[in-house]
Amino acid sequence: MIRVQITRTRGSTPRAAGCEMWVGPDHIEGTIGGGALEWEAMRLAREMLASGTKRREAVMPLGPSLGQCCGGSVTLALDHVDHIPLPAKTPLFIWGGGHVGRAIAQVLGGAETFDVHMVDTMAERTTAPLPDRVETVIVADMTLLARSLGPRGHHLILTYSHDLDLALCDALLRRDTLSIGLIGSETKWARFQSRLKALGHSGAEISAIQCPIGDPTLGKAPHSIAVGVAADLLRRDMPVARDAAEHTTGGAAG
Repeated sequence: MIRVQITRTRGSTPRAAGCEMWVGPDHIEGTIGGGALEWEAMRLAREMLASGTKRREAVMPLGPSLGQCCGGSVTLALDHVDHIPLPAKTPLFIWGGGHVGRAIAQVLGGAETFDVHMVDTMAERTTAPLPDRVETVIVADMTLLARSLGPRGHHLILTYSHDLDLALCDALLRRDTLSIGLIGSETKWARFQSRLKALGHSGAEISAIQCPIGDPTLGKAPHSIAVGVAADLLRRDMPVARDAAEHTTGGAAG
């Protein structure tokens, strides 16, 4: 396993120094932001795995070498590690920075149990005020990132495009996730179930997706949906949070 850490940044960059991801032969955990940056980091890390290299440093000019609009540069430290540290928080990926996505980020961004990432293709959709703990990840192709993520994460799909929503459902059903939620009506969900079956997914696999999301008794306003989603995720994650706490403290007292 290779740990990739941003050690320095210069100019405009997708994420700050200190962000990390872990690269294995066939999956990644975490994110350092920026699709082209991550794919190049993954390529370098897998070269290290193949060659047995223990440590490497790379300076990535985002504009000239990777064609990213940020234009800054990041310095990466790549180190061979034996295992991924136990996460203090459960990863939560919000796929789409629209009104509902931002509302969910505002509600759950302060929760102690989640490491919240908002993913979109355009920075303009993630400019609304968000809690400091929410990390925004701007990528050209969200499905490429979804296909490379490791297990243990919760995922909420609410992009600007039904086709992109479907592609993300397909990609995430092929990963080991904690949960997948999809925003949409009963009509949209019926159509998606048919299309996902055509893509090779079984009925049992498709049933892992929750659609619609939220609590319909609370209404359809963005923050009403967000409150329902937050309550559901917090209930789902309570055993995970309790296990992590017991692992850290050596078990509950008394």
